[in-house]
Amino acid sequence: MEPDFDDYLRPLDINAETAHQLARALCCTFKQLAAESSVQFLPTPVSESILRPPKGSEKGSGGTNLRVGFVELLGKEENTSQAKLGLQNGSNGQQPVRLRRQLEKSWPILDHLKNEHPDELFSWIGKCIAEVIADGCQSFALPRDVTQPLGVTFSFPMVQHTLSQAELMSMGKGFAITSKADLGSHLLKGYEASRSSELPPIRIAAIANDAVSTLVSFVYQSQESQSRKAAMGLICGTGSNATIPLRQNMMDPSKLPNKVEVLNGHNPDDQRIAVNTEWSINGTAPALRALGLISKWDEELDAAGEVPGFQPLEYMTAGRYLGELGRLVLLDYLKNCQGYTVDALPAKLQQRFGLTTTFLSHFKPPHPSVLLGKLESEFPVSGTKSDFVWTEDLAIKIYKIAKAIEIRAAGIVAAATIGLLACAGDVQLTEEFREHENTEHRSGANGSSTAAAPTDLVVGYTGGCIAHFQDYLVDCQGFLEGILRQEFGPGPPVRVILSPCHDGGITGAGVLCGAAQAQYELTKGR
Repeated sequence: MEPDFDDYLRPLDINAETAHQLARALCCTFKQLAAESSVQFLPTPVSESILRPPKGSEKGSGGTNLRVGFVELLGKEENTSQAKLGLQNGSNGQQPVRLRRQLEKSWPILDHLKNEHPDELFSWIGKCIAEVIADGCQSFALPRDVTQPLGVTFSFPMVQHTLSQAELMSMGKGFAITSKADLGSHLLKGYEASRSSELPPIRIAAIANDAVSTLVSFVYQSQESQSRKAAMGLICGTGSNATIPLRQNMMDPSKLPNKVEVLNGHNPDDQRIAVNTEWSINGTAPALRALGLISKWDEELDAAGEVPGFQPLEYMTAGRYLGELGRLVLLDYLKNCQGYTVDALPAKLQQRFGLTTTFLSHFKPPHPSVLLGKLESEFPVSGTKSDFVWTEDLAIKIYKIAKAIEIRAAGIVAAATIGLLACAGDVQLTEEFREHENTEHRSGANGSSTAAAPTDLVVGYTGGCIAHFQDYLVDCQGFLEGILRQEFGPGPPVRVILSPCHDGGITGAGVLCGAAQAQYELTKGR
């Protein structure tokens, strides 16, 4: 007898209580990884004085390696002219724009560039950089004898001893780059191969992981106050990652950079530094497994990957894998519950990644007949060796699969977010909080007690998966609120708010480049 379909999907279930338990477990996990892991919680030379400089003290320009462009950082005086700059939407209305992106171009990184020798990839990147700098020479009259600073965002784990140097770790995701590649040297070599005598030389001013750049960009453009803090950067697109400032004493001294970049007058030892968590790597698996969140379908997906066991959280939350996870759940149901053999099903459904995340992202009602039409178009049944046909009932079941996958992903990301904020000390878990209950209430002048206003911890997010996969963003925000209610009850002392920070890769590189260039010029002038 065919099982009830909701029971069939039960292994994908998550609720606020489970997400709360996961957040607590991941807080402990993250503290341990910060102290012990050599491949996760990677410190960067970016201090909070760079993340949160005095407003109006930064100006400069920079670019990135996947997209290339000029980023103009606007000073305080310019920033006051909203008529000149325009406005951008923020989580609490509109905020003044604090930077401009100019002459930006983008190129897809084709598979042959990923798979060939790294020199081919960086040669191509250098050619792209040269193309945009040539445009800049014409538009901005850049002198060809003045070295131009370059800010770089690279979307893979790296070890950094200084802000301008980075040693790549094993990349995965189809790239042939091996570990211990010097990123700056490769980029400079690639640019020089394409640079004509009419183009200026470049200098690597700053390098950051994409999650770090997202945080840098988000903090730079946020309007912070005593009750509002830009606390964390979150990426949930093809992959999943996060960056947050942590105290240096939370990490083994051997992991710390040789030189932490700080603004003039600040003591590096007193500064928290931005940490690229690489939270999707295998250190998160024990907490997920202990709460029964890793299903047989997750294990099947993991086993078929390039490096089994490497990225459990990413398999369950990120865009590269959610479509394939949906395909495995559907195949299992059609084979073991409805009796079809694999070769009886549409050919595309038999192929790994044949059900794409993009297709599953937008596979939702208005009406079963519309969903049925989408299935028949995407997975034609002609040529199958059976009488298999798509039905409206199957269409609804596939929607339920997509929704179950999305809700679980949203719950896991919300739990990891709360766990990371707690690891950083921005969220005090109950045991600590109850020792300081007087912070929940303030005595009024007449002796009455009034509830203190909650602190808003704002998480800057980017990525197509969280923005477009079913109701991922809305459900993730709901889980954040549910976890805090589980922890603190009604009226928690903090709110965690998701706020968009798209294009953080290129803008964050520009912000870091401008800050590093200002320090470079100050040092050079001494």
